[in-house]
Amino acid sequence: MTKTVLLADDDAAIRTVLTQALGRAGYEVKACANAANLWRWVSEGEGDIVVTDVVLPDENVFEILPQIKRSRPELPVIAMSAKNTIVTAITAAERGAYEYLPKPFDLNELLGVVARGLEQSRRSLATPMPSAGTPASENLPIIGRSQAMQDIYRVIARMTQTDLTVMIIGESGTGKELIARALHDFGRRRRGAFVAVNMAAIPHDLIESELFGHEKGAFTGASARFSGRFEQANGGTLFLDEIGDMPMEAQTRLLRVLQQGEYTTVGGTSTRKSDVRIVAATHRDLRQLISQGLFREDLYYRLNVVPVRLPPLRERIDDIADLVQHFLSTARTEGLPQKRISTDAIERLKLHRWPGNVRELENLLRRLMAIHPGDEIDAQDIELELLGANAGGGGGFHDHEANDLQELVERYIAGYFAGFGSSLPPSGLYERVIQDVEVPLITATLAATNGNQLRAADVLGINRNTLRTRIRDLGIRVVRSN
Repeated sequence: MTKTVLLADDDAAIRTVLTQALGRAGYEVKACANAANLWRWVSEGEGDIVVTDVVLPDENVFEILPQIKRSRPELPVIAMSAKNTIVTAITAAERGAYEYLPKPFDLNELLGVVARGLEQSRRSLATPMPSAGTPASENLPIIGRSQAMQDIYRVIARMTQTDLTVMIIGESGTGKELIARALHDFGRRRRGAFVAVNMAAIPHDLIESELFGHEKGAFTGASARFSGRFEQANGGTLFLDEIGDMPMEAQTRLLRVLQQGEYTTVGGTSTRKSDVRIVAATHRDLRQLISQGLFREDLYYRLNVVPVRLPPLRERIDDIADLVQHFLSTARTEGLPQKRISTDAIERLKLHRWPGNVRELENLLRRLMAIHPGDEIDAQDIELELLGANAGGGGGFHDHEANDLQELVERYIAGYFAGFGSSLPPSGLYERVIQDVEVPLITATLAATNGNQLRAADVLGINRNTLRTRIRDLGIRVVRSN
């Protein structure tokens, strides 16, 4: 029997494209432009699956999703939205949507989701009812509309509806704790405590006491009973950051807790029940640590139930503009001077490699907000700040402590490969190195020649037209002093 798709979108062009694509796939399509018609069809028992935009002229679909799920719990609803934030993904999951698709999306992806949704309906697996609690807030500081971030949003949205253990993998500065907090703040345990502990920041001989607590007199200096992190997080979420730095003995005790759901304090004799959700994070390659005998393989599989890989900033440069505006806005609310940032400055930021990831970008913008005298930050301001940061020990091509260019290149390449652990980095290293050298080379030469492009071209030994082309292509701003 031909299945019917109920399609709702106020954009006539989108309705036409989706109607044609679904029709070619063998579905019957009933399309409308508002929530009223969609709800009428649903309430009358029509349709086998719903594909709808979130924002319709007469109502936000998220407001009627719980009503749809109560009326027809077996009816899968696929929500589409151009407002591609993590809050949208989480709200879709909370309100009972079968799937959330950020616009624009691939038509084959939509057809695949429709097929899976209909199969779920056939098996009578009802979509989970919306969870109680506070609605999602747009203040969650996880920014990005790139495809890489959309994929993460969808995983997080699904995981907020469960208590499964999550392993967050990513370089330093990518925002691992923000993801952990999102899993807690929008999950089932949101009313409990969120307790974070950094394994790398605790002396190895104190980790067990820190996690499980200790009794008075358990060791020298234990003058009173201490409630450990597991006890503090009871009923909530325990975030174990830099789990790869945990010593083997503590790993054994952690594994026992995960397996048996109970633990004893250091120096204690009675067992305590553990009621926490574990979210772990690391920037290290745990499989490599396992091969070196530094991490338990059985603990790895206990923690790595749902892996979430956070991409480094260099893999999602399209998010830089949104991140910049977010950080500028946040800095203003904290009392820093208000600043604008030019388009060419954004383009210059996109050329940087960002070894410190989002944290490095935020710190750079805070410095500029605090010390830049003008109202607008331009590409030259960015360039000078990056030069200063590298000269101060950033390890780039401008480190003045290096003896020669060959040593600088060797250190740059070594640092680049180190950022990927035991994995090979993606292709494109040659172009990245050339670009990282070319921008400061041309910018510094132009500064030295007071913006005179003819003199700069002579110094560089290239044709003036070539220089002008590179200035345009690289987004370099030429500034002359009076």
